[in-house]
Amino acid sequence: MSSPSKRREMDLMKLMMSDYKVEMINDGMQEFYVEFNGPKDSPYHGGVWKIRVELPDAYPYKSPSIGFINKIYHPNVDEMSGSVCLDVINQTWSPMFDPLNGEAAALMMRDRTTYEQRVKEYCEKYAKPEDVGAAAAEEKSSDEELSEDEYAASDDEEIAGKADP
Repeated sequence: MSSPSKRREMDLMKLMMSDYKVEMINDGMQEFYVEFNGPKDSPYHGGVWKIRVELPDAYPYKSPSIGFINKIYHPNVDEMSGSVCLDVINQTWSPMFDPLNGEAAALMMRDRTTYEQRVKEYCEKYAKPEDVGAAAAEEKSSDEELSEDEYAASDDEEIAGKADP
């Protein structure tokens, strides 16, 4: 086993032994979901989020791809896609440094109270335990595409109708 795969295995094992809920995608060790709670003493307290993590072949030398499944209001998370900019996370972050959600970054800088209220609204609307399950089911169904074999085996007559005799 090469060093990167040992590291991937070790890091994943540590994550699975932690308090986080980890759910593997497929049979490999490169894609998985992690469910976590918002930190205490923060406006995110009370929220529950699920992220999808994809570890590249070159991990740990290349950053993982991380995306939120359910919505979160944060300057460093794209509100529409849930993508997280790891280049920013790997450095010292500030709301002025390359935010993915410019509105959240501006609000955080100019009106912290309103920003925190918006975060709490998102927690109430999108980050309850039942929201995590619903968002994950939606994510799973959007990921399910027909393989070439399944597509070829589908009944063309159902799609195009019966041929004229």
